[in-house]
Amino acid sequence: MPPATDPSLDLDFVRGLYPDPCWNWAFFENAGGSYVPESVIIRVADYMRETQVQPGANYQASAKAAERIANGQRLMAELIGAAADEVIIGPSTTMNVFVLAKALGGMFTPGDEIIVTNLDHEANIGAWRGLAGDGMGIREWPVNAETGNLEIETLDGLLGDRTRLVCFSHCSNIVGRINDAKAITQRVHDAGALVAIDGVAYAPHRSLDVKALDADFYMLSLYKLFGPHVSLLYAKRGHLEKVPGQNHFFLNDRIPLKLNPGGPNHEFTAALAGIADYFEALAGHHLDQPPNTFKARTDAVFALMTSHENALAARFNEFLSSKPNVRLLGSDTGNSEARTPTFSFTVKGRPSAEIPPLLETDKVAIGCGNFYAPRLLAALGVGEENDRAVLRVSMAHYNTKDEVDRLIAALDGAI
Repeated sequence: MPPATDPSLDLDFVRGLYPDPCWNWAFFENAGGSYVPESVIIRVADYMRETQVQPGANYQASAKAAERIANGQRLMAELIGAAADEVIIGPSTTMNVFVLAKALGGMFTPGDEIIVTNLDHEANIGAWRGLAGDGMGIREWPVNAETGNLEIETLDGLLGDRTRLVCFSHCSNIVGRINDAKAITQRVHDAGALVAIDGVAYAPHRSLDVKALDADFYMLSLYKLFGPHVSLLYAKRGHLEKVPGQNHFFLNDRIPLKLNPGGPNHEFTAALAGIADYFEALAGHHLDQPPNTFKARTDAVFALMTSHENALAARFNEFLSSKPNVRLLGSDTGNSEARTPTFSFTVKGRPSAEIPPLLETDKVAIGCGNFYAPRLLAALGVGEENDRAVLRVSMAHYNTKDEVDRLIAALDGAI
């Protein structure tokens, strides 16, 4: 076991916690959905084998089903520093935001203003823009077209007496840039408004404490955080008490079920405990003296992940920077303080869609498209020569240096 002072991940141990077929390819589309460790798969199978009944009754299988569902929700709440009744487990971030927007829209009045960016994934843009049909004023916080960054000074010029909500991403799923969510939230709160933060691209790479951020609402996708295909919405308890219910009328006083129409997916919510199992296994293997709480142990594991990802990102960033025919969107850096290991780029004179198939003979998988952020690509001038699409390479902590070298060699030949 590495000593506690050793910042390196034991990649053989990490990868041994996943199904073997995961490693047949060098997989670099992790921002679209991460691999799932065996611990999660086992939890899904156990629930469906042993407790695939309606939960919450007194008989044994039903009571155990309810216990497993509650345990999965509680552990994910602990992972982000929240209380269990402040967390909604829904089918996707897009759906969670649509439900939240419908609820908050019932509390706003015509003429109230909502600020959205052109940086975010459409999940944290479209539903809010849709409230314009109810008389809300929608103002856009634009990125700097040169850097792809959100600038707080620009936000200052948009905040006003009618601002009720500011929606922004903790990290871009295209340029990988990490925004100072705490500073932005403080600025918005000082103006008397709320924040809705999209943390989907941030959560798989960094530890998270929604209370320290003072976030009003925070969204992340657990299927990008090594779990099954469900997503999480955090809301402060006080907000949950006030918003109109979006479930059946007789559930309007049931928190957090009032914002979860149809309720959570039973087997997948129960299986979220497998994410906790995974972090516990990593903590037990890598830390000589694991901290006393689950939250502290996951924070320590995330620190190891960040260090490893930073080394991979720096290596890949150096390669991209050496190619004069490659345009990297956003900051030209692999530094973990500035960005997560997600890189989007275009190749001069080449349609983006023609590149990924050229890597398949080397069993290297990368992404191509607008990744549900077409407004950002338009703002950054990604044109028709690239199919209005970018190539995206997104890494996770289980990727290896050898895989990055395979990626670089394959891309070098293709571009």
